[in-house]
Amino acid sequence: MPVFHRICTVLLLSLPVFPLSAAPAKAAQARPAAEAAPPLTPVLAGEFSLQAGKLPDAARWYLQAAQEARGDVGLAERATRIAMLAGDDERATQALALWAQRDPGAIAVRATRASLAMRKGDVETARKELLVVLRSPEPNAWRNALLALATGGRDPAVPAQVLGMLIDANAIPEDLEAWQEFGRLALRMERPELAQRMVGEVVRRFPEEPRVVLLHATQLNQAGKKEEALALLKDIEPKAAADVELRNALAIAYDALGEPKAAEQVLARGEQDLHSWGMRASLMAKQKDDAALLALYEDISAKASKPDPEQRLLLGKIAEYLKRYQEAVDWYHGVPGGDQRGEAQLRAVNALHLMGEKVQAFKEVHEVQGDASVDDDVRRDAYLLESDLQQRDGDSAAEVDVLTRGLSAYPDDSALLYARALAWERKDDVPRAEADLRKILVAEPESVAALNALGYTLADRTHRYQEALELIERARVAEPDNSAIIDSYGWVLYRLGRNEEALVQLRRAWSLTKDPEVAAHVGEVLWVTGQKEEARRFFDEARKLDPDNRALLRAIEKLGV
Repeated sequence: MPVFHRICTVLLLSLPVFPLSAAPAKAAQARPAAEAAPPLTPVLAGEFSLQAGKLPDAARWYLQAAQEARGDVGLAERATRIAMLAGDDERATQALALWAQRDPGAIAVRATRASLAMRKGDVETARKELLVVLRSPEPNAWRNALLALATGGRDPAVPAQVLGMLIDANAIPEDLEAWQEFGRLALRMERPELAQRMVGEVVRRFPEEPRVVLLHATQLNQAGKKEEALALLKDIEPKAAADVELRNALAIAYDALGEPKAAEQVLARGEQDLHSWGMRASLMAKQKDDAALLALYEDISAKASKPDPEQRLLLGKIAEYLKRYQEAVDWYHGVPGGDQRGEAQLRAVNALHLMGEKVQAFKEVHEVQGDASVDDDVRRDAYLLESDLQQRDGDSAAEVDVLTRGLSAYPDDSALLYARALAWERKDDVPRAEADLRKILVAEPESVAALNALGYTLADRTHRYQEALELIERARVAEPDNSAIIDSYGWVLYRLGRNEEALVQLRRAWSLTKDPEVAAHVGEVLWVTGQKEEARRFFDEARKLDPDNRALLRAIEKLGV
């Protein structure tokens, strides 16, 4: 669960949660007025099971509810999706039959049948169903097929095989966006031959489209042909000069190929604004090209006659990176107002701390905390910042004290509780970390971040694996495609001894997010299952991304790699 250890605590709980309980609302509203209400007992039992993270029980109860509620399309769909999430293919098949009977023409039914078939290794059924989906006249029906291929199959080779069959059948609609999305999917499948074939088809169909060139370059680089990829990107540079969107996409493509200098040079052409300046500054910092960054800084500074909040904030960030801390503080202090003012105040505190003016830094952060005119979110973030400064100073006791003081000002604030849970976990005080995460869940029972963090912590640091699984299952219900949650799910399956299932989930998490902790997890499971050469490859990937990653270091020590 990499998010738990590395994401900024200020942002941890800011994302909206869309629980699976809301999914079939549209279908439920479409129920005829004369139709009986769904059976209360199995529906309630199913919901309680979901809330408890007991997905097998939820699948059983929802199937019963769907069977009793004759004609209810939404309930049949929900029963199908919950059973699939629970990995219960038998109940998923039964629920899908009810759904298909009640809504026989639905494209979603066909796509779900294909997904279920791929999980069973039934390639031919999946092919037939997805052909119908892709040839449907419904607008964007292809997205259903894309989702089925992205999520179907316990064996990654199965959806890859089905995609190859769909290319053979010329089934993908003649739509640029569709071909681009299927091309990206092929690249994520890590099947070089399939990716080469898929991208070749996209290039053949849309030879004049610059965005297709970007996709082709990605495929060539993945195949180890970096020089060919760079040559393709070079060819479309003239087209990007007058197209800001393409210019940005081209810069991102260069950067992905490990060429930040070329990316910055592309962005430097054409009219400049705060966005392009910011991207260029980031790329120069990535290259550690302080001379170029200083020149950019001086150029923007010369244009900073007006007190533009965004411009001054950017100048402060560049000065801070260049270790011109006093200049950074001056820029931050000079932000006159607007939405940038709060961020500037906190960044000024950080710059003061970096320049060694710790007394002034703590003075200013305390002033923000005590200023009633400052937005509450900024005041709360001031406590999070102060705790981070204490952590950097190596004072873990003061770090916890600051967060406790923040919780006195903002009782039961989720971000502060989460940050304190992180602090307790770093101190190996798992019971207190658990207590703070459970406080979040009392107020926000569906907090995906807290559910995932607590589940991962219990799986990683205790032997309470079944409890961990139930917490992670609750998070999976809300966000089944969240890579951090998929990683946590794979990790708890591994801890339960279900290595083959764990490997499927961890590989899927890696395909979604190239994170060092996920790579370390995949490597460990591969190692213990005897696949040591491939395990070493994943450990190397983790090392490249973050050599000091805690999961990586623990795995290497534990396995004696």
